Amino acid sequence: QVQLVESGGGLVQAGGSLRLSCAASGRTFSSYAMGWFRQAPGKEREFVAAINRSGSSTYYADSVKGRFTISRDNAKNTVYLQMNNLKPEDTAVYYCAATTVVGATRNHYDYMYWGQGTQVTVSS
Repeated sequence: QVQLVESGGGLVQAGGSLRLSCAASGRTFSSYAMGWFRQAPGKEREFVAAINRSGSSTYYADSVKGRFTISRDNAKNTVYLQMNNLKPEDTAVYYCAATTVVGATRNHYDYMYWGQGTQVTVSS
């Protein structure tokens, strides 16, 4: 079992940057592929980015490709989401999630562990 805690959210102007972090408990972090999802008010949770266990493979939603970068540090039990050139439509609660599925997956139902979320607000 793993517990996930996100941090790094906040208020930023359009065009700005934020770096989200997700710290995982436990000694088996490298056994999990990790993902970031987001949910805006009145909308369903949507996939943002995913990374495999070793960090050698990543996967992005088309809406964030070229602007966001997912990475992980298995020695620190942490996964990151670097968000650049933020847009108002990126405003949402961002969640990190962990899965034992091999490889990076965009399917939210593949993830069995979720953090509590961190708010990102982008003003125009």
